[in-house]
Amino acid sequence: MTRTSWLRSGLAGLAIALLCPLTAGAQMAHQHGSDAACEGTELRCATKVTPFFDANGTLWLAWMAGGRISVASSTDTGGSYSAAVPVTTQRLDLDWGPDARPKLVVDRKGGIAVAFSTFRDQAFNGQVFYARSGDGGSSFAPIQPITSSNESQRFEALALDEDGSIFVAWLDKRNRVPAREAGRAYDGAGLFFSSSHDGGITYAEASLAQDNTCECCRLGVAFAGPGRPVVVFRNIFEGGIRDHAVVTFDGLAAPGRVYRVSTDDWQIKACPHHGPSLSVAPTGTYHVAWFTNGRARKGLFYAHSRDGGRTFSEPMAIGQADRNPTRPYVLSTNAVTSLAWKEFDGERTSVMVMQSHDDGETWSKPRVVASTDNASDHPLLIANDRQIFLSWMTKADGYRLQAIGDES
Repeated sequence: MTRTSWLRSGLAGLAIALLCPLTAGAQMAHQHGSDAACEGTELRCATKVTPFFDANGTLWLAWMAGGRISVASSTDTGGSYSAAVPVTTQRLDLDWGPDARPKLVVDRKGGIAVAFSTFRDQAFNGQVFYARSGDGGSSFAPIQPITSSNESQRFEALALDEDGSIFVAWLDKRNRVPAREAGRAYDGAGLFFSSSHDGGITYAEASLAQDNTCECCRLGVAFAGPGRPVVVFRNIFEGGIRDHAVVTFDGLAAPGRVYRVSTDDWQIKACPHHGPSLSVAPTGTYHVAWFTNGRARKGLFYAHSRDGGRTFSEPMAIGQADRNPTRPYVLSTNAVTSLAWKEFDGERTSVMVMQSHDDGETWSKPRVVASTDNASDHPLLIANDRQIFLSWMTKADGYRLQAIGDES
């Protein structure tokens, strides 16, 4: 498959922008986009935008546009933004896959850690880089590779621990060469991880948490408690089944046992490019949302675990099957658990939201919170105190941060 055809097929489900009017009382902020060609590095030209609220309530954005990664902040919940600061100084072949995006976390001291991936060749082998700002986002140190390995790394995920330590996980193909040299078949990639205890200046040597995982889907990462990161990922089970699994760490360098989230029975020798979402509630409940096209079930699903990921509830279908529901995202706060996803009715793509006030036992009816008739990024959810926001980048309207409320 050529790069052009891969891009067209991989991004076909991303389609669609121009938001319809918001419901009364909803809060939102946006940076206008443009239907014209947009080759610059500014926010309006971004294809992927990732948000993060710091401890002071400042909104930080990292985005990719014009072959560069940039960062800006807002102290008025997206009403206005600081001048964009470049994280990268040169135009790079950034990973433009459907599940790829820059990541960032901001600690209580104002240190900013950013991670992203690039393509190294036409075979989609990647490399994960990181950068840090120690001056509150005024400048960034030169980018560094997350690992010394020369094999492919992609789909990095960052998470910030309570003490300011940073946990990072990614998909890595370094074990395929030794397997081939030993005459063994090697499927997928390895789930590798590392951590930083100096605010993202340096990272520990990479370690393996699970081998033979699916090689092309985003990871879901959260914390079950101090020093206990949790990763949900698409695994390759016996028989080439690409269903989801979860691993809980006993420390930043101590992965625990891998458990299966759901038996969907999706046997496929291809890249779904449609990874899961994870949120751990203050109660300790794991909330997971994912896509599958298995023999047991097809579409979007949600399940929760109340025993640390050992067992999960019966999967609950999300969305209207005839409207191609895609890109689920789950977020749990003290008050509510929210699910967001996209649906397409043949003309417009809508972001749907439903919420639970009993830790995932029952859910409100899905409602439309935004829609578009052009290209758009995945819908993301982010919370600042009790307020929950939809973070969404669309081609025509640019970046939008929209309060979605807390419907009972």
